Amino acid sequence: MGRTSDARERIVRAAARLFLTASYESVGVEDVCLAADVRKGSFYHYFRSKADLALAVIDFHATALDERMTRAATTPDPAAALVAVARTIGEIQTGFELRFGHVVGCPFGNLAAELSTADDAVRIRLARVFTDWRRQIALACHRAAGHGLLRPGTDPERLARALLAQAQGAILLAKVDGSPARDIADALHDLIAAHLSQGRNSGRNSGLNEGAPT
Repeated sequence: MGRTSDARERIVRAAARLFLTASYESVGVEDVCLAADVRKGSFYHYFRSKADLALAVIDFHATALDERMTRAATTPDPAAALVAVARTIGEIQTGFELRFGHVVGCPFGNLAAELSTADDAVRIRLARVFTDWRRQIALACHRAAGHGLLRPGTDPERLARALLAQAQGAILLAKVDGSPARDIADALHDLIAAHLSQGRNSGRNSGLNEGAPT
């Protein structure tokens, strides 16, 4: 058995992995305990139920996402920030792909598909995560609009929502059809390119190439 001092962390990490590689419904408390090397009593010391654990898993992934998306959206150059947001989403999925051998989906999207109509607490927590995620994307979009990088008339809030929806759709398709994770960032860059002001491109490899106007 592992150390009791880090038992909760090991339970959450084990569950996060199992929920991605299998599914929430197919994973039992016993499976989590075995993977985390803890006794069932330790599980129930920290969590009232598997649904309670799901909330902890959501928070675990959300903390990591928030750190990376905040860093991307606040990149000093507004042009680079817009591209960094798309690249970061792709890199997260590439990380899962390298770890598990294939695209396993979005942790939040997967749980939403399974639980959003069955557990209101989970649905509310997921809604908050998606709202925060959209706001981070919107920050980059507003900064880009403020520096003349977007086409006149482009609504940064609507673009942010479209980018998040595009990300979720691209991740789901990659999970289903086995396409590589790199396609996810490409899909986001294509959507960004369609909203750039004339004379600019998506700059997949180096910001928006021309940078923000001064």
